[in-house]
Amino acid sequence: MVKRRVHVAAAAIISGDGKKALIARRPSNVDHGGLWEFPGGKLAPYETGLEGLKRELHEELGVEIKRAQPLIRVHHEYPDKHILLDVWQVHEFSGEPFGREGQAVRWVPLDELVNYPFPAANLPILQAVMLPTEYLITGEESDEARFDACLQRALEQDGVRLVQLRDKALGEAAYLARAERALALCRKYGARLLLNGEPEWLERVDADGIHLTSERLMGLERRPISETKWLAASTHDRRQLGQAARIGCDFVTLSPLRTTPSHPEVAPMGWHDFQQLVERAAMPVFALGGMTRHDANHARAVGAQGIASIRDFWKAPEA
Repeated sequence: MVKRRVHVAAAAIISGDGKKALIARRPSNVDHGGLWEFPGGKLAPYETGLEGLKRELHEELGVEIKRAQPLIRVHHEYPDKHILLDVWQVHEFSGEPFGREGQAVRWVPLDELVNYPFPAANLPILQAVMLPTEYLITGEESDEARFDACLQRALEQDGVRLVQLRDKALGEAAYLARAERALALCRKYGARLLLNGEPEWLERVDADGIHLTSERLMGLERRPISETKWLAASTHDRRQLGQAARIGCDFVTLSPLRTTPSHPEVAPMGWHDFQQLVERAAMPVFALGGMTRHDANHARAVGAQGIASIRDFWKAPEA
């Protein structure tokens, strides 16, 4: 049977304070009736995603999009159809949203979205909405005072809210001691901390999740941690992205975009190949490898959640 292909534009409309998202309840007489969703609808012939979204939001909610940016594209297979969700994050709009077609609409705190029932195709959108657009990977530091100072500067001055604690040179005891200090700093600034190490370490340090190396990722048969924690992984190709989806990773990094000093022998994939891989990824993807904040808009435009970086965020405070 040849499945129907349905192209849908959807909006992640975020409140001005960045703390809430607007969701709508599907009518009871349609597929997935009664579930909640990010508002939008099917594209008309020859419409682009943004054109269709502008029309749908005007018809459904009575609002006009002023500024929007690509968030994520989600391919999802149902028994009878293939859905492509073209999702945009709406940063500015005019008008007060209300259900013009009689549907319930509601502003929901981002951390409460998981309490609402959504169609399966919407689940990667939930992850993308709850994640920031910048992912700090900590640099290797032998001096603990310098490490703490660099992390605090990134949290305080750069506003980083997602951190991976990475240092292959540290032994387990030293790493976990550093993780406790890093966690306290992250909590102070409202940031999330992921450990780059054994999943069992979460039993000793109550961090927000685990970031798997690509080697550890490929050796797993199932998700190694609770659904209540974030699971991330390093990926470099289609096979690793597929494995990340199979074990239920919440997001990944994909690298290298460019040649980097740490891995000069690895050929970079470039933006075109990166976009092709991201298009079929089943989760948010951070671009990694020579990335700076100047690349953030380009990364979002080709489907990335944002950028991950060491060098662009990991700096000592100015004297």
